[in-house]
Amino acid sequence: MEQTIERFPQRAETQMIPEYAADKKGLVTVDITWGEIQPMQAAEGVQTVGEEEVIRHLEKGLPVVDVRAPGTRHGAGIPGTAAIRLSDIVERMDELDRAKPTVFFCNGPQCPQSQKAINMLLEAGYPAEKMWYYRGGIHDWITLGLPVVKDSE
Repeated sequence: MEQTIERFPQRAETQMIPEYAADKKGLVTVDITWGEIQPMQAAEGVQTVGEEEVIRHLEKGLPVVDVRAPGTRHGAGIPGTAAIRLSDIVERMDELDRAKPTVFFCNGPQCPQSQKAINMLLEAGYPAEKMWYYRGGIHDWITLGLPVVKDSE
């Protein structure tokens, strides 16, 4: 099977989340020119999870929080998640249920927002064992073809 790698021209605006190519069914374009790759572990004691764990978490009705700031959401979200922007996370931490683990995510492996949110919560006294880090974020979610909802920011 022959594989072709196709490079698109550089965009004027950074594309932080993958987009479906309008003229090529099944093709997703990804911009890797922004951000800095984040560590696999957000903080000591915080579990890093993948898509399978996030899906099971959502199916059980457990909390998943999108910490992306307005202007970085690009109109896409993961169905069933709550949005608490990074700048409000400590102020709103009482909205989190400490009896259940909460998954935190942002734009993906190049985005520092969920890692920052987790560290801010740790500094405020939130228990590490009740936080899960979905490093792949919306970037990997879309790239894998998982369902998204239109997000109004």
